[in-house]
Amino acid sequence: MSLVKAVTAAVAMGASMTIATPAVAAPPPHPFVFVHDRFQPASQAKSAGAVTYDRSLVPTSASVFIAEARVGGKGMKNREGGEGHGQHRMHKGTFVFISVRGLSANHHFGIHVHTKPCGTKPDSSGPHYQNKQDPRQPSTNPKYANPRNEVWLDVTTRGSGKGWAKSWVKWNFRPDEARSVVIHKHATGTTSGKAGQAGDRVACVNVPFK
Repeated sequence: MSLVKAVTAAVAMGASMTIATPAVAAPPPHPFVFVHDRFQPASQAKSAGAVTYDRSLVPTSASVFIAEARVGGKGMKNREGGEGHGQHRMHKGTFVFISVRGLSANHHFGIHVHTKPCGTKPDSSGPHYQNKQDPRQPSTNPKYANPRNEVWLDVTTRGSGKGWAKSWVKWNFRPDEARSVVIHKHATGTTSGKAGQAGDRVACVNVPFK
C-alpha cells in the first residue's frame, strides 16, 4: 500500500498544480498517463477531450484531471543497491486517480473506466472495462461488476463542487480496450442485478490508458 500512497501524493500534487489552467497535457513516457481538460458540450465530442451530457450536474465551466500509473508486469523487476543485489519482481497493477472541480455540489457521482471513446451520445463510450469479462452484458453480476474487476472512482463533491478518488487494481488494461472515464448520475450499486449500475451517464472523458 505504500506504493499506492506515494503515487497518490504525486498525482494529487500534479492535480493541484495543473487544475487552475485546464489543458490536455501531453502524456509523459510509458507507463504514466495524465489528462486534464475542461468539459465541452456533447455536440463537440469529435474534437473535445471531455464532454458533458447534463450541464446541471457537469457544467461546461467544470474541469477534470485523471492520472494512470501502470506498475510492474511480465519480466519487470525493481533493483535496489548495486547490480545483482536486492532484485525482486514488482507487484503488477494499475493505479488511477481522478480530481474534479466545478461539478454539482454535495453530489455523489458513480465513475468508471469504459471501453470506448466519448461520443455525442451518452452510450457511445460502451460498457465498463472488466479484467474478467462477464459473458452476459450489460453486466450486473457482483462476481464481475465490482471494484476489483473494474475501475470504480466514485466521488462525492464538496460544497465547492470539488472532489477526488483513486483506485488500485492488481492487473493492467489490455491494449486499446480502455478508452474513457464516464461520470454517472448516482452512486454505483453493488447488489445483484444492480451491481455496477449508477444511473444516467452525465459526462465522459477520453483517456489514452496504457
